[in-house]
Amino acid sequence: MKVIFVGAGPGDPDLLTVKARRLLEGCRICVYAGSLVSPEVVGLVPDECELHDSAGMTLEEIEEVFARAQHLGVDVVRLHTGDPSIYGAIREQMNVLDRLGIEYLVVPGVSSFQAAAAALKTELTVPEIAQTVILSRTSGRTPMPEKQELEHLARTESTLCLFLSVHKLDEVAAELANYYGEDCPAGVVYRASWPDEQVIQGCLADIANKVENAGIKKTAMIIVGQALSHDLPVSKLYHQHFSHGYRTADTEDPGGSS
Repeated sequence: MKVIFVGAGPGDPDLLTVKARRLLEGCRICVYAGSLVSPEVVGLVPDECELHDSAGMTLEEIEEVFARAQHLGVDVVRLHTGDPSIYGAIREQMNVLDRLGIEYLVVPGVSSFQAAAAALKTELTVPEIAQTVILSRTSGRTPMPEKQELEHLARTESTLCLFLSVHKLDEVAAELANYYGEDCPAGVVYRASWPDEQVIQGCLADIANKVENAGIKKTAMIIVGQALSHDLPVSKLYHQHFSHGYRTADTEDPGGSS
């Protein structure tokens, strides 16, 4: 018997991995994050599957499901939204499983930040502009480590993907504008890949107003950075003067591009 932490992806069941779909279609016990996982994804489990919505459960109640499944010798699919490794609270569950002597494994999934980037039709990394992507959030009931507060992250001017923060977008935009500039591109994607997905684009000066007017208050990804611009340096990967292991340059660049 084992517990399998499965990434449910951002919402669209077509974005599940093949392995995730196979596990869901064959599972007998499933604990899922009902407040976040798409009903279409949960609907892939067999009719006879025993379902537990973790949205209303405590860690102790989840442990009871694991322990009973262990007694029955039945595998459990623990279904988490997006990718389980990002804000999935899986470590505490793994500690429980270690204590119970239950084997577990993790099946990764597509994260909402990736689905949001796809919805924005953008690349998060751009040569000479942004070679670092930061995944973070703002403080709330869960405080942020002091050195990871927004002002410290903003100093890097990396592409910034913020989870669980759209309700504070006015504060976030004002803070980031001090480092990125008010004209820095910003995008907000509500329920990326769901049927009711909304994509809002603007800059740090106006994104908060646009999102407020759209009535978005939760379940949205914020992406900020110059990588969202369109007029950006071209990658050397396909440059005619750039040689690499799979292609010889047509004419060597006098500047010695590398």
